[in-house]
Amino acid sequence: MSLFTILVLALSISMDAFSLSLIYGTINMKRKNKLTLSLIVGIFHFIMPLLGMFLGDQIVSLLHIEIHIVLTVILLFIGTEMVISSFKQENKLMILNIKGMLLFALAVSIDSFTLGTGLKAINDNYLMVAIVFFLTSAIMTFTGLSIGEKISKNIGHYATLGGGLVLILLALILNFF
Repeated sequence: MSLFTILVLALSISMDAFSLSLIYGTINMKRKNKLTLSLIVGIFHFIMPLLGMFLGDQIVSLLHIEIHIVLTVILLFIGTEMVISSFKQENKLMILNIKGMLLFALAVSIDSFTLGTGLKAINDNYLMVAIVFFLTSAIMTFTGLSIGEKISKNIGHYATLGGGLVLILLALILNFF
């Protein structure tokens, strides 16, 4: 899979971190906290797909399913979940201490874990994919936090919707072309 496709995947799975960061950006976080949260989110997006790949590999070998079918189902599932969640109106802010930051990072990186179960179908260079996911999610989180104050809280829902639609489209393209 090309670097461009990996970057599109990374951007798509980083959209929930971006949209939630827009909301947190409205509470005027200190720069140090923005950097810390962005780094933690990046680390989670680095570890989770590798962990998902390891566990996914075990599941695929047990069930004897072709990996591209698993990846298509995963992308459709994540994309659909993102589209549905973009219409939900509940946004609860937690206090951003280290525990809150870890929970934030875990919440926005679950899709990275799920996508990791099909990582072997994406690219043979797992470390490079994980690094792209790390960098993209950290940058998207920091960007969301930084501009959150300047834009409406309502735009976060459009970012999640867009990310979900891109994942669904990518799943269909991967499966049919």
